[in-house]
Amino acid sequence: MTDFALARRNMIDGQLRPNRVTNATLLAAVADLPRERFLPDGLRSVAYADDDVPLGNGRVLMEPMVLARLIQSLQPGPEDRALVVASGTGYGAAVLARLVKSVVAVESDATLAATAERLARELGTAGIAQVSGPPEQGAPASGPYDIILIEGAVRQVPQAIEDQLAEGGRLATVVAGAPGALGTAQLFMKENGAVSGRPMFDAGTPLLPGFAPPQRFTF
Repeated sequence: MTDFALARRNMIDGQLRPNRVTNATLLAAVADLPRERFLPDGLRSVAYADDDVPLGNGRVLMEPMVLARLIQSLQPGPEDRALVVASGTGYGAAVLARLVKSVVAVESDATLAATAERLARELGTAGIAQVSGPPEQGAPASGPYDIILIEGAVRQVPQAIEDQLAEGGRLATVVAGAPGALGTAQLFMKENGAVSGRPMFDAGTPLLPGFAPPQRFTF
């Protein structure tokens, strides 16, 4: 039987700390959360592997190091209002809920969203509002947000989501590369009404369904 507590400590010491995840509050949140609970029973043994874990329908639980570095780059604070896009079974939202004032989690897959709501209750995670809808549209009714986390790779950040950033807000995601190439984790910031991004590190995170730009027809 897997010793999940030991696996969690090994993940922190072997994957997160060596890859510049140093925020003490974030590390404490990761240490507190049973990541294996956010996966189907048959996949719990790989919950702490340094890889994405499939959740079905093209969705994954993001690689621990990539997710932790994205969250750290957002510099979450206790008064921040956060949006998690494509929140899946709720792991990223649960981590953020320990770091910020409130979290809105958007998920279109009803099964994943129901799992996230159940786990929030069972784990006593407060401050998360689960919203059903197309992730690429965000949750404008509850915005604007100080921080936005997109849990997966996108070709480009949709304008609808950029518009939900508060002035001075931060957005983190992985921007997918060309087919067969690694993507790039990027941090976006909104200053004077304009959103600009900068690359942080390479990441092989899969492209989220619904976030590829429409195909252009040529003649």
